[in-house]
Amino acid sequence: MRIGIVILPDQRWSESRRRWRQADEWGFDHAWTYDHLGWRDLVDGPWFDSMATLTAAATVTDRIRLGTLVASPNFRHPAAFARQVTALDDISQGRVLLGLGAGGIGFDSAVLGGETLPPRERVDRFAEFTELLDLVLRKDGTTWRGDWFTAVDARNNPGCVQTPRVPFAVAANGPRSMRLVARFGQGWVTTGVDGEELEKWWDGLAALCGRMDETLDAAGRDRTSLDRYLLLDSAPVFSLSSAEFFADQVRRAAALGFTDVVTHWPRDSSWYAGDEAVLVDVATNLLPELRR
Repeated sequence: MRIGIVILPDQRWSESRRRWRQADEWGFDHAWTYDHLGWRDLVDGPWFDSMATLTAAATVTDRIRLGTLVASPNFRHPAAFARQVTALDDISQGRVLLGLGAGGIGFDSAVLGGETLPPRERVDRFAEFTELLDLVLRKDGTTWRGDWFTAVDARNNPGCVQTPRVPFAVAANGPRSMRLVARFGQGWVTTGVDGEELEKWWDGLAALCGRMDETLDAAGRDRTSLDRYLLLDSAPVFSLSSAEFFADQVRRAAALGFTDVVTHWPRDSSWYAGDEAVLVDVATNLLPELRR
């Protein structure tokens, strides 16, 4: 089991630097930040760009993998984004994990003045976004004219450090997005299904795992070829409520076949509110045991 942590981009770098460096020193396998222009009720507070944050994080860490959770076509174009991804992979010396998702409704989908798309069209756009991003990252000189994006002789020189490109960790709960995972993903990211009760959330998660297996089988892909990332804090209870609760959640995820789990750095209030002392306890006392 590999264990990762999300560090929200809501702190100035003078404070955030410590967190990224500490996550690396503690031995977390991967660290992520949200790729949004603003997020939920935190939109009125401090918020910083994900790619600049990850680039800075790459310069103060040595081994931890770094990722977007998740980049989406809400405000990104594959040709331009590929240049940023290539630069980040170079600066981090091949430590990028690229989390990708369809993009939800809310601030990101409205701030540029466009229409908020219904679910089907968001997945249509996501499918094209993912395919074009894959092409540009792997091939120099991509021309594309689609329903959502256009690229003319898009360049990727010198390409990613990781070959043939950085790994995609594709977020998916529905059947069409799961097919994108099977086609393009080195990893699958899931939040489970909405639920106000913890046990029902785990039941829904088990059903999603079964559907992902069926999707891989239909695509003729080996089930063990896919890394599986679970965002623990999509559950009704914050994973770092206590060290004991965190350990239990990790073990339950492992029993469902997840290779990776992701928690959040505790915040003082609102989303992911918790006690940083619990994180310290988990990182210093439990992490080596849970990663076995």
